[in-house]
Order: sequence, then C-alpha cells, then structure tokens
Amino acid sequence: AILSSTLGELVNIISYVLIAFASISLVVSSIMIGIITYVSVVERIKEIGVLRALGARKKDIRRVFNAETLIIGFSAGLIGVLVSLVLTIPISAIIASLSSGMVANIASLTIWHGIALVVVSMTLTLVSGLIPAQIASTKDPVVALRTE
Repeated sequence: AILSSTLGELVNIISYVLIAFASISLVVSSIMIGIITYVSVVERIKEIGVLRALGARKKDIRRVFNAETLIIGFSAGLIGVLVSLVLTIPISAIIASLSSGMVANIASLTIWHGIALVVVSMTLTLVSGLIPAQIASTKDPVVALRTE
C-alpha cells in the first residue's frame, strides 16, 4: 500500500510538471503567433490602406486578420492531430513489446480529443491575433497609402 501510494504521488508530481511545461509552451507559442500576426500587419499596411480607401470598415479589417489567424490555428491543429495519430502506432507497438504484449494500444487519440485539440489551437491563435487585428483596423487609410 505504501509503495502504491508513493508511486501514485510520483505520477501526480510528474503530471503537474508536464502540465506546467505544456502551459509555458502554449503561452510562448501564443506570443509568437501574436508577433507573427503583427509583422503581417506591418507588411500589409498598403493593402489595409487600399481596403479602407475602397470602403472597408474597421470591423472588416479586423475580420480579415482574425480569419487569417483562425486558418493558421486550424491548419496547425489539424497537422498536430494527424502527426499524433501517426505516432500512436509505433508508440503502442514499442510499449507492447516492452511489456511482453500485456499492454496493447495504450497510446490512442479519440476523435473527440482530436476535435478538442483543433478547437483549442484555433482559440489560442484567435486570442493571440486579436491585438494585431485591432492595430490593423485603427490604421488611418491616408497614412497607410503613403507608406512604402
């Protein structure tokens, strides 16, 4: 019983550490997506000016950049889920061979978990792209058209 409780506590500690690392990586990746979206805004100032001069509202400019970040999030999430699905096959085989066939198909990814991961990816990219989209929508069309 003591060994079982000690192993349980050890697994919990390792789980907390892995959750902390995953959280840090999500925050860092969200910041990087925000920076990349901001760079996209800076590089496309002339396009923003043309759109605003043709009658696009601030809301329309925000929607363009939010749609772009959603597409990036969907693509990244889908690629991540597909890579995970492909990697579950050799991981399950390795674990089964190490455990002498006692444990089979331990690594798995259900369809609902895959969908949840794609939705989380899209949500994170949308949230990290909100500030650059707002910056893009507040650009003055006259100033934006004058920039090179």
